[in-house]
Amino acid sequence: MPTRLLPWLRRRCEDILVLMLATMFVVFLIQIVSRYVLNMPMGWTHETSVILWIWLVLFGASFVIRDREEMRFDLIYGAAKDRTRRWMAAATCTALIAIFLLALPATWDYVTFMKVERTAYLRLRFDWLYSIYIVFVIAMIIRHLWIGWRAVFGQAPEAYDPTTASSGV
Repeated sequence: MPTRLLPWLRRRCEDILVLMLATMFVVFLIQIVSRYVLNMPMGWTHETSVILWIWLVLFGASFVIRDREEMRFDLIYGAAKDRTRRWMAAATCTALIAIFLLALPATWDYVTFMKVERTAYLRLRFDWLYSIYIVFVIAMIIRHLWIGWRAVFGQAPEAYDPTTASSGV
């Protein structure tokens, strides 16, 4: 069951990203027409584009982008042997998990505090807008726990192969 459920959930997350990007594009076109053709700038279009961009990036990083699709500085990492890559991955994961866990209480406090503020045009509460960052942090902790576990007890992360580079999408 989980072997079929996870790919299905991943595709639904990709669908959500596509909807966010399409909405952002339409709002951007409305913004251009209203500002430059009708000479009537609308603030809600800019605000919506910014909100969608933030959500698109953090939601995508949380649920869609795979580990091998992340950007890396891998000059040393790619040249390392499997065992060395495993320990480098474990050290990196440990550091990232520690940083995210240390920052989580302050992040939570800030996001929940922002319920007192609203956006200028759409009047959305900022805690709702920033909540995606909490989701991102938790997703990164879980992801790096898994990567670190695999590095220590299983297999080395993939070596970068420049002949199979992709756009990451």
